[in-house]
Amino acid sequence: MAMRCTAYLGLTVTACLLMSGCGAAKPTAKYRIAVVPKGTSHDFWKSIHAGALQAARERGDTQILWDGPPKESMRYEQQQIIERFTSEGVSAIVLAPCDRKSLVPPVEGALKKGIPVVIIDSGLESSDGIEKSPHYLGYVATDNRQGGVKAAERMIELLQGKEHPRVLMIRYQTGSESTEQREAGFRATIEKMPSIQLIVPEDEAGATVESAQQVAERILSDQKDLDGIFVPNESSTTGVLRALEGLNRAGQVKLVGFDANPDLVSALKAGKLHGLVLQDPFDMGYRSVLRSVDHLEGKPLPKERVVNTNLQVLTKENLEDPAIKPLYARDLKPLLGE
Repeated sequence: MAMRCTAYLGLTVTACLLMSGCGAAKPTAKYRIAVVPKGTSHDFWKSIHAGALQAARERGDTQILWDGPPKESMRYEQQQIIERFTSEGVSAIVLAPCDRKSLVPPVEGALKKGIPVVIIDSGLESSDGIEKSPHYLGYVATDNRQGGVKAAERMIELLQGKEHPRVLMIRYQTGSESTEQREAGFRATIEKMPSIQLIVPEDEAGATVESAQQVAERILSDQKDLDGIFVPNESSTTGVLRALEGLNRAGQVKLVGFDANPDLVSALKAGKLHGLVLQDPFDMGYRSVLRSVDHLEGKPLPKERVVNTNLQVLTKENLEDPAIKPLYARDLKPLLGE
């Protein structure tokens, strides 16, 4: 009787393991592509995730492994994620590095193990271990310096007719290559206008909305007669907007920022914000996964390893432009299931 019960139990367990409802592992896709953003909270990264999922869906037999640190300042945590994916032997890695220096060694480690890597959004410092590797698949991103130039051009347009306007630029975070390029483009363009006084404090906005708001409140308490403010990413734009609202100065100071979320678009409509430089994060995620799968299928890499994605300036006047609207109002629910 005991032997009969044991045999029955074994058959039951076997049957259960064959059923998805009992927690059996799903068959592994042919390609497992790890997509590692700088952070996971901003709408920008959600769009990259959706673009990666769309590319995987189109190619078929491709699984997206999405994992990143909660905050964009968590360099060490991002390094650990890359090292874990490397040890797991994923098919390819798509990475938006938190820091242009500290992420070089883990990327070199992945490449040495033969894992293809695509860098997106923000660049890494050049190294022979990356540039000379046959597994380095290139860089897919906005032309960030040009984005800073466009932000400056929008600011100059907004300040026409002002005598000796004063413009504040709050930098994001040292080591973030993308925002450093935007800041450099903005500074170089504004400094061509001798009538504009550019103020660049030592304080940085930091990786969160809350840190950006606190820094902005502190700076604005000293700077009473500003005409314009530029900030180079989504969280810092949101933080500065909140600071201006709290001080009842929203709309009085011309605010130009980067990226979009529903709150920023609403502020633009209300005249509290005056320009947003928009990237195409969906396309970044999409193109980077396509490039990875092409390489894994043996297709030759394009000669040009750098791909610059779409760049537009959103204003109150062009909100309904069909060429711009997908950059801030794309429906991601069918892909992300949110």
